[in-house]
Amino acid sequence: MPKGLNQLSAYMVKKSSKPHKFGTFLGVYTPSILTILGLIMYLRFGWVVGNVGYIKTVLIVLMASSITFITGLSASAIATNIKVGVGGEYYMISRSLGLEPGGAIGIPLYLCRTLSVTFYCYGLSEAILVLWPESQGILPDYSLQGLTILFIVLITALSGKSAKLVLKSQIPIMIIVGASIIALAIGVLTQDLHAPTTVASYSTAPEGFWYVFAVFFPAVTGFTAGIGLSGDLKDPQKSIPRGTLGAVVSGALIYLIVPLLLAITGALTLEQMADPDAGVTVWTRLAVFGPWIIYPAVWGAVLSSAFGSILGGPRILQALSMDGLVPKFLAKLSRSGQPTIATWISGIIAIAAVFLGGLNTIAQYVSVLFLTLYVAVNISAAVEQLIKEPSYRPKIHVPWFVSLLGAAAAMVVMWLINPWAFVFALGLEALIFIYLVSKKLEQQWGDASTGIWMHLSRFALLRLNTKKVHTRNWRPIIILFVRELKGHMQLVKFTEMLGQNSGLLTISKLITFEDRSELVRRNEIAFEMQKDLAAEGLEALTEVNVVSDLKQGMYQVAASHGMAGVKTNTVVFGWSSTEEGKIQELQVINDLSNSRKNILMVHCNKPFTKRPNKRIDIWWRGEDRNGDLMLLLSYLIRLNRKWKKAVINIFSVVNSEAEKNTRERLILYSIKEARIEAQIHVLIKDREDILGILIDKSAKADLVFSGLARGNSDFASRIEVIERIANNLKVVVFVQNNGMESEIPVIFNQTKT
Repeated sequence: MPKGLNQLSAYMVKKSSKPHKFGTFLGVYTPSILTILGLIMYLRFGWVVGNVGYIKTVLIVLMASSITFITGLSASAIATNIKVGVGGEYYMISRSLGLEPGGAIGIPLYLCRTLSVTFYCYGLSEAILVLWPESQGILPDYSLQGLTILFIVLITALSGKSAKLVLKSQIPIMIIVGASIIALAIGVLTQDLHAPTTVASYSTAPEGFWYVFAVFFPAVTGFTAGIGLSGDLKDPQKSIPRGTLGAVVSGALIYLIVPLLLAITGALTLEQMADPDAGVTVWTRLAVFGPWIIYPAVWGAVLSSAFGSILGGPRILQALSMDGLVPKFLAKLSRSGQPTIATWISGIIAIAAVFLGGLNTIAQYVSVLFLTLYVAVNISAAVEQLIKEPSYRPKIHVPWFVSLLGAAAAMVVMWLINPWAFVFALGLEALIFIYLVSKKLEQQWGDASTGIWMHLSRFALLRLNTKKVHTRNWRPIIILFVRELKGHMQLVKFTEMLGQNSGLLTISKLITFEDRSELVRRNEIAFEMQKDLAAEGLEALTEVNVVSDLKQGMYQVAASHGMAGVKTNTVVFGWSSTEEGKIQELQVINDLSNSRKNILMVHCNKPFTKRPNKRIDIWWRGEDRNGDLMLLLSYLIRLNRKWKKAVINIFSVVNSEAEKNTRERLILYSIKEARIEAQIHVLIKDREDILGILIDKSAKADLVFSGLARGNSDFASRIEVIERIANNLKVVVFVQNNGMESEIPVIFNQTKT
């Protein structure tokens, strides 16, 4: 075959296998309006009018439609702000509130849509079998289940093959449903008429108005059926608002016409309409052509609702799969662009539900779970408005209080339908949310939760900036410098313990302009550091700072780090392994001594012990007030669960017995004032080698604090001293207290420390 024909053939194959995209009418309006004008309209409208009268029926319709209209507005606002992908309502909620809240709503929503297929097919089977001629005898018990399974298999096969075929099949159904409403109007208007009946008798609804409202409310739901096909739309931003709001308004208008017809007819009494067993017969007795047009309309409405559920459910499962919440193979598409695997799995679940039994009770729980979607959509729109994200620029603006009103109203309806189902729905979604949070899922998009935290952070920082940090409010705001996070995890664990539940730790990696490979990846490196921390169960801020020189950069970043009321007050270094690095660190420490930043230099010779009884040693030499900070840090470490039983030992070396007694009294008084338990060990110097005494006494300690002198430029001698201590102890922290008296609580307030 010539090359040109080959290319043409390939193009035609590619074009023919391209998934078909739908417009507003077929993709959104049709499935939405047909789900609204469903079985409840035929079964319960007569019962509602018969119990509460015309005026209160109109009130019920307006109240119920208002909730759906507000939710439709909220969904439209979100849809016009983002490029909506596969997954409909789940996609919008997850991209607005985040992956975990989206999953908490999306997973139950998928199950609700799938179980709805069972309910609709079950209802369709009952509606058909009720016409079975009695002369043919009683049907076997399994006939209802068998017919239900047959319907589930048929609609699953059709929707798995082609969404276009399913949606086009709904056009004749819509014509039949419309014809049934016209037939009702003709039948009523050609018979005896009277003024609308306004009397509320509650003859078969003794529970009252709100009970009737709860029974009717499912009639207005289902308008989100079109939103569920978001990934199959040509222009979701245009089609979702037009189709959804159009369906809600159309449904509300029809629902205002039907009760008026029922309230003015003289062909049926209120008692006849209020009969709960009357159901569809109210329509068949009033409409022209009676059963010949009403029953096909009922069957078509139920079948259309089933199609809407089997189309929407698998696409939610597909979206959950694409986001990593369920196995990836469920997102696989057929050549025609249909989520075939997800569709057949949904069909299997729907078939399994046929054998559950007690479907009426389960239906209430499904309805309430479905209503949590309304709550989530409204809250999403309200949150987007409240946090004032610059990126939130919808074409349809909904005031935040309107969306919150819609959310509150939906929750009230949930309670009215079934209080236990309400508690179950919220509890189930809370458990899913907690589970997803614990999984520490990786999210590839921004959401409103980040904006919420930024909004709260802004509020908190502005308030902190107006207040002076008092000693009782002091807590460690730490910056830790590391070259490679994984290689210094013991250092990170120690530093994180200091700020756990009380302070804040920032881990900084410095790179220079010469590090070109890391320069372009600096944001990615910071995120990788977060993943490394999460793998160890640690929490800290991570950042990559670009500097022209490592030494000067370390000083500049440390000296100026933080903002407003959360200025960094403590700088942590790991003791370098190279001679050049050690000198560089001591130079930076000397430079930072006048910056009012406390300095910790940590060396971990061994990992932290797992022994239950831990020991912390503090070596207080009576200089530079380092003892204040060392004792405070020891206390902070003991706040950690694994260290709460640690014993704190305070060691001090003196020259005589008289000096020993004085120092013991002063230290004892000070720790009582500080309300920190510690054991005091004042030693009389028996040799000149004080470092030897320190090493001998603290060789078995799990953690040792020692002072770090300031202002000494004899780096060689300082390195020798530090090396000797660091190499002979498990974990040692050299502490330099550069904080002002107003910033660090004075522990040894009777002595010069």
